[in-house]
Amino acid sequence: MLKKQKLKIIPLGGMDEIGKNLTVFEYGNDLLVLDCGLAFPDDEMLGVDLVIPDTTYLVKNKAKIRGIVLTHGHEDHIGALPYVLREIDCPVYGTRFTLGLVTNKLKEHGLAAKTKLKPVSHGDTIRLGEFKVEFIRSNHSIPDVSFLAITTPVGVVLHTGDFKIDPTPIDGSMIDLARIGELGKQGVLVLMSDSTNAERPGYTMSESSVGGAFDDIFTANRHKRIIVATFATNVHRVQQIINCAHQYDRKIAVSGRSMINVISVAIELGYMKVPKGIIIDIDEIAKYPPEKLVIITTGSQGETLSALTRMAFSDHKKIKVGPGDTVLISATPIPGNEKSVFRVVNELFKRGCEVIYESLAEIHVSGHACGEELKLILGLVKPKYFIPAHGEYRHLMRHAALAGKMGVNKRNIFLMGIGQVMEVNDESAKITGVVPSGKVLVDGLGVGDVGNIVLRDRKHLAEDGIIVVVVTIASDNKDVVSGPDVISRGFVYMRESEDLIEEIKVCARQSLEKSRGKKIKDWNTLKGNVKNDLSDFLYDKTKRKPMILPVIMEI
Repeated sequence: MLKKQKLKIIPLGGMDEIGKNLTVFEYGNDLLVLDCGLAFPDDEMLGVDLVIPDTTYLVKNKAKIRGIVLTHGHEDHIGALPYVLREIDCPVYGTRFTLGLVTNKLKEHGLAAKTKLKPVSHGDTIRLGEFKVEFIRSNHSIPDVSFLAITTPVGVVLHTGDFKIDPTPIDGSMIDLARIGELGKQGVLVLMSDSTNAERPGYTMSESSVGGAFDDIFTANRHKRIIVATFATNVHRVQQIINCAHQYDRKIAVSGRSMINVISVAIELGYMKVPKGIIIDIDEIAKYPPEKLVIITTGSQGETLSALTRMAFSDHKKIKVGPGDTVLISATPIPGNEKSVFRVVNELFKRGCEVIYESLAEIHVSGHACGEELKLILGLVKPKYFIPAHGEYRHLMRHAALAGKMGVNKRNIFLMGIGQVMEVNDESAKITGVVPSGKVLVDGLGVGDVGNIVLRDRKHLAEDGIIVVVVTIASDNKDVVSGPDVISRGFVYMRESEDLIEEIKVCARQSLEKSRGKKIKDWNTLKGNVKNDLSDFLYDKTKRKPMILPVIMEI
């Protein structure tokens, strides 16, 4: 009897980080990709727009790829698709709303016509080579979310994607705990589970609880215009805002491209019920008194170019905010965004707005499961092996501790890093190696052309500025014919530092004379000497280290 091969599980993102979720499952000559997300740059990534996973391993093995399956439509799960699908031609499977958002994204990149999108419904099972993938209904902060049960020749892998257990969801479709329990009884080899809220005890509040808070705020602000900032993809939150606006006889205007796109997809596919005539164009808001208006906008995370930020800083072309406005920020700041969010909140207060954010009212609930829900899933599934997923290292550690309390053997709990390869069957599991992995930075139209050296230079320029020294020398005897001329940007203000500029010129000339005396004629050596001498001189004088670019021309 032939011995079964082992299943390889390879996370290329989403481990020890928030975002760019992508996991590879490989068995023999078949490879399955689960999710394909992006992350947003941190403060050190100056000028970078997006961060996507390194997919070198996928490109190398593209002949094996049978498909990409998606748990849901958030950017950190679908945002890298346009970049990956340029390199890899394979079908993409997801629920209707998820693929609706994917279609919009692919149209922007000119890829919609050539990509094979395959819609599935909850309860469906698809076959992709040696893998069978079942889509199981779940709850999160976006519609049409799925757990994925992946049946392989060595056993079942259950991947939760992002989830919470919401007993009273807005669309009435509760997570299918019965099917999850059934899989647990049949036997689950590996559970990979969302760790985002593993540090938080108890249960996540139901999305429907936000409706009561909105109702109270609408009642208390009958004579004011109401502006609500939330995540564009939180269709159920937007639905509750629409319900409140309808109840209080207000019109709704939508601001922000992503918000307009998502609401259009949700209405078109029937995921949002909107009373006729309630949504008006942003250009028509002047026709209505402020107390008859609700504006739904992007910008709950303080994004620099978002509609709410532009309103706060008086840069919005169509909406001016002031004392007659109540602004609701219906979202929790993503870790790292707190400063940006409160900068916007402070600016709105300065304009005379009343601002209501989560710390003042229950106008936001998380889309991720807290401790007791995570334990419930662990108890229902009873996996042999457990991999905490989707979170920073502290989240993964806390989730691993919960699994230990729920009876999972500690030797069977694996805290994986991106690029690590886990090989598993029904007898054993172990980390056996690594594949190429990491961050690919997207800056404008450039993908991967900004790396550590470019970022280091940008940081250097941002912190210390630049000095350019231009010198013309004679080709025969290497005498200085003109210059040195000095150009400074971001180092000192030249008009107020004339003495220092003159000293820089003297230092550069002396460096060249010294090299000439040593009969050095190699240009790179000449430039290197000028750079080193100037660097030492400027540090002694200013305790700063600007970038120094010597430009030597020969005539």
